[in-house]
Amino acid sequence: MPERLYLPTPRQIQWLLVIGFLSVGQALYLRYLAIEHAPTSLACQGGLQTWLCFSFRTAITLYEHSVFGWLALVAAALNLIRPSIVLITVAVAAAGVGLVLHNANLAALAVALLVLSLARRAPATDTP
Repeated sequence: MPERLYLPTPRQIQWLLVIGFLSVGQALYLRYLAIEHAPTSLACQGGLQTWLCFSFRTAITLYEHSVFGWLALVAAALNLIRPSIVLITVAVAAAGVGLVLHNANLAALAVALLVLSLARRAPATDTP
């Protein structure tokens, strides 16, 4: 009997698509309408207290420490060891944000590990 590879169910794939599109969409919104939009960026740096400026400052702080890339890489590496829909979800969301917000090196490596995790054997099930 051939070994079964790990593959998310169709429902899990739909969940991952939704999470991926939402995370990339939010990152694109934040990047192009806050970080790179000069009037908004200058207002936020000047001390404007809105939710967009809070998101702006949080994203900049996390970007400076490569949090998005490292989070994606750690989740993808753990997923490679032991596949889990939770780890894939975290890795997809963090990698999507990391790729858009210039943590591309680590996020791209995480995406490569996610692809490799699809070639891994499925976890053993305990059936009597």
